[in-house]
Order: sequence, then C-alpha cells, then structure tokens
Amino acid sequence: MSRTSTRCAPSPGRSPTPLALLVHNAGAVLPSRTETAQGVEATFATHVLGPYLLTGLLLDRLASPPAAPPGRVIFVSSGGMYAQRLPADDLQYRRGDYKPLVAYARTKRMQVVLAELVAGRVRDHGVVVHSGHPGWADTPGVSASLPGFRTVVGPLLRTSENGADLVTWLAAAPLPGRTTGLFWHDRRPRPTHYLGLRRESPADRDRLWRECAALASWDI
Repeated sequence: MSRTSTRCAPSPGRSPTPLALLVHNAGAVLPSRTETAQGVEATFATHVLGPYLLTGLLLDRLASPPAAPPGRVIFVSSGGMYAQRLPADDLQYRRGDYKPLVAYARTKRMQVVLAELVAGRVRDHGVVVHSGHPGWADTPGVSASLPGFRTVVGPLLRTSENGADLVTWLAAAPLPGRTTGLFWHDRRPRPTHYLGLRRESPADRDRLWRECAALASWDI
C-alpha cells in the first residue's frame, strides 16, 4: 500500500491493533445530486470512495501472517447493480438527468468491481475481499425509496434479520476465508453480469481505480 499524500499516517513506533473484519454497509439513495464538502458526488462518496479509502487506511490492521486466519473485507452491494454497467466516463453522475435509483445501482456496480480489484491488490497481505447481495429486505430504505416495489413484492421481502444472514456468514464461515474476490447471494457465489449488459473493459476498471486513488490521495 502506498500513500500519495502524508495524511492519516500512523503514529511513529506504534504497532497497529489487529482487525479481523471490515464491513462496508453504509448506503444512501438521495433525491437529487448532492456533493460532499470535498466536492464529491455523495452517492459515489458513500458507496465507493469512502470504502476504498477506509480499506486502505486499515489494511495494515487487517493483514495476517500466513499461518493466521485472513482479515476479511465485505462490500454489501445490491442485486440492483445488475441493471447498470460501470459508467467509467461519468463516475460521479455529472451528465444527464440525475435519477436516484440509477445513481444507487451504478455505484453498487462500482462496489462489485472495486471489491474484485481490491482483492487482487491485497491477496498477498493475508486479506480476503468479497461483495454480495443480501437479498431484498423490508427495511425503511426500501419503503422510502421503492414504495411501488414494496407494494408488489411485499410478502416476499425478507426481514432485516434474514437480510443480515449473508454478511454474518461471509464474516465467519470457513469457505469465504479460503476464497477472495467473489460476489455472493444466499451463501453462493454468483455471476456479476446478467441481462446482456456490456462487461466493463480493463480500461474501465482501471479508470475507476485511478479515480478513487486520486480523490482519496491514497493508493492501496
């Protein structure tokens, strides 16, 4: 891991406290395009840039020696990501009419790609990285953001407790500790593309990584 700035440097002479698990579960569906105080589109900042930087800052604590169980990083994504491709040329939704659910789905797609990229970068650090769709649960977020969807499929929605099953399993089960870079649903690895959507190119994936590294001033 290399820094591109001197911010957030660890205290000299102090060993980092080990960390076994990092779960990126913060989420937002904003009614209009909003920017943070740093000028970053807020949905991108919440779902993508924040997790990228936090993973980098905590990597030394997550890293494990070869004989020890690996540290785990989990990105809680969404099945909604299947509806969108990676918008490498407009990662912060600067063009076109802003649609909250499109912004959400785009950044959930970015999370899955980012998890794969981070997994490749930290493989030799004793850290595994996964992303997953916990299933559609009857949460306040679904009620507020998808009222029509909730009305139609309400009886099929999971409880919040059921929705937590995947994350809990990824955090503790042996199998996810022996693999890395996968996308999971109901405790099974799943494809990351359906519906004939164009797969992102290596250049698209690289652009996402470079944008995160530049905005965070930190390269994992």
